[in-house]
Amino acid sequence: MAVRWPAVAAIAGGTALIGLHGWSYGNWINDDAAITFAYARDLVDGFGPVLQPGAEPVEGFSNPAWLVLLVLGKVLGLFDTGAVFGMPDYVLFPKALGLLCCAGILAACQFAASRVTRWAWLVTAFAGALLAAIPSFVIWCLSGLENPLYALVVAWLAALLFRAAADGRVHGVRVALVAGLLAAVAALTRPDGAVFVLAYPLVALMFLRRVRGLVPAGLSVLAFAVPYGGYLLWRYAEFGRWVPNTAVAKNQQAPSLENLARVAEPVEYLGWPVVLAGLATVVLAFVLVPALRRPLLGWLVPLVLALAAYCVLNPEPGGEFRFATPLWTMVALVAALCAVEVMRALSARWRAVLAVVLVAAAVPSAPALAESGRGFASGPVVPLCQITERYGRLFNGYADVIGVRDGSVLLPDVGGTALTSRLRVVDSVGLVDARIADLVSAGDFRGLRDHVFDEVRPTFIHTHVPWSELTGITADPRLALEYAAVVLDRTGHNGDWVRLDALDGSDLERVRAYARKTVPAIEVERANEVTGECGPVLRPGQVP
Repeated sequence: MAVRWPAVAAIAGGTALIGLHGWSYGNWINDDAAITFAYARDLVDGFGPVLQPGAEPVEGFSNPAWLVLLVLGKVLGLFDTGAVFGMPDYVLFPKALGLLCCAGILAACQFAASRVTRWAWLVTAFAGALLAAIPSFVIWCLSGLENPLYALVVAWLAALLFRAAADGRVHGVRVALVAGLLAAVAALTRPDGAVFVLAYPLVALMFLRRVRGLVPAGLSVLAFAVPYGGYLLWRYAEFGRWVPNTAVAKNQQAPSLENLARVAEPVEYLGWPVVLAGLATVVLAFVLVPALRRPLLGWLVPLVLALAAYCVLNPEPGGEFRFATPLWTMVALVAALCAVEVMRALSARWRAVLAVVLVAAAVPSAPALAESGRGFASGPVVPLCQITERYGRLFNGYADVIGVRDGSVLLPDVGGTALTSRLRVVDSVGLVDARIADLVSAGDFRGLRDHVFDEVRPTFIHTHVPWSELTGITADPRLALEYAAVVLDRTGHNGDWVRLDALDGSDLERVRAYARKTVPAIEVERANEVTGECGPVLRPGQVP
C-alpha cells in the first residue's frame, strides 16, 4: 500500500507541535511518576512489586499497563540506566513514550477521519494543533505518568467505534471483542478507565435493530472482564485489596449528584466562548453533513464517558486537570472533524462567517491557556528532581553525618525519595503504605499519629503543609518529646526532625550545621531551575 504522505506529515507535524510545547517544561517529571519508576526498577531487579527492596508488597501504583512499558524499557536498557545525549533516560524514555503515544492518537484520528472525508490529513493536523494548544494535555502527556497511554487507548477505542458505525459493522463480533480488550487496557492504565467498558454496549444499543444484536455487547463485556478480572484476582492475592492502595489513600468516594457541578471546570479552563462555538459546530455537522451522523456518535460516546470519569474522580490539588487527558483528546478530535467538514459543506460566504465566529471565540482562550502554561513552567507540580534532592539525597546526608546505617524516614513525597534513599521510606500520605492508607481513608489521624510514634518510630520525619496540619503530627506533643528539629521554619509546620535516641554526643550540632550549609543551597538551586536535572542516574545512597 502506498504511503500517504499528507497523513504522515499531519501526524508528524501535530506530534512536533506537542513536543515543541512540551519543551517549555524542560526535564520536569512529576514525582508521582517516580513511584512507578521505583516499582519498575524493583520488579526488574527481582525484588517484586515493592517501593524499595525488602519493603512490604503494596500496590502503590495504579497504572499497571504503563508500568509494563517502563519494565520493558529497563529490560532493554533504555530506562533507569544512564544519560542519552546528555539527557537522563529516566526523563528521556517516558517523555519519548509520551510523544509516541501522541503520534498514535493522531494516527487514530487519521484512521477514523479517512473513512468519511478526503481531507482526513487536514482533520488530523487541526486536531494536533488543538492538542498542542492545551497546556493540560501537553503537561501530563510528558509528565512521566500514564496519561498519554490512557489517551491513546481511548482514542483508538473511539476510532474503532467511529469506523464501525460508518461501515455499518457496529454489531460485528470482531469489533465487539476489540472494543472490550481496548477498554480492559484503559482500565489497566488508570482505574477510572473501567468506565470505557460501557462505550461499545452504548453504541451498540444506539444502532440496535434486533434483540440478538445484544449478543456482541455481552461478548465485549466478556472480552473486558477476562483480562481485567484476572488482574483483580492477582491484585487481591498479592496485596489483599480489590482496588489500588492509592485509591484507598485518596479516599475516592462513590459518585453523587454533586459531581455534576464539576462539568463546568474543564469548560471554564478552555473558555465558555470557544466551548459554545465548538458545540454549535458539532450541531451544524449533524445538520449539514449526513454522512457524519452515525459515525460521530462513535466519538461522542467516549467523550461523554471521559467527562463522566473526570467529574467522578476526586480533584487533584494543583493538578492542572491531571485527570482530563482523555477528555481533551476526544474534544480535539471531535472539534477538528466537525470544523473541517462543516466548512466544506458551507458556501464561501458562510465559511467566512463561521471562521470569524470560531476565531473570535478562541481569542479570549488563547492568552488564558498561554498564561496557564507559563505559570506551570515557572512552578510545576512536585518536580521529581526537587524531591530527589531535598528528601532522598538530603536525608541520606543527615544519616551519614550521625552514622545511621539502618534507619527510616517519614515524609509525604516518596517517588524521588524511594529512588535515592538508603533509608526505609514511610509514606505519610499512605499511597504506598497500606496501614496509613486505611487510617487516612477513615479520617483517623489520631490513630495515624499513634501508628507513627508508637509503632513506626521513624529515625527522621519531614513535615510540611498541608499534610502536617491535616495529620496533626507537628501539634502532637510526642514530636517535641522524642525528636529534635534539624531545620524548622517559623510556623513550626515545615521542617526536618531527627529522633533523639538516634543521636550521640554532638550529633545534633553536627547535623544542624550540615543542614545550615546544605538546605539553603538545595532550595536556591531548585528554585532557580525548577524544570532542571538531578544527575544521569538516581541510586540509593546518593547525597547532595
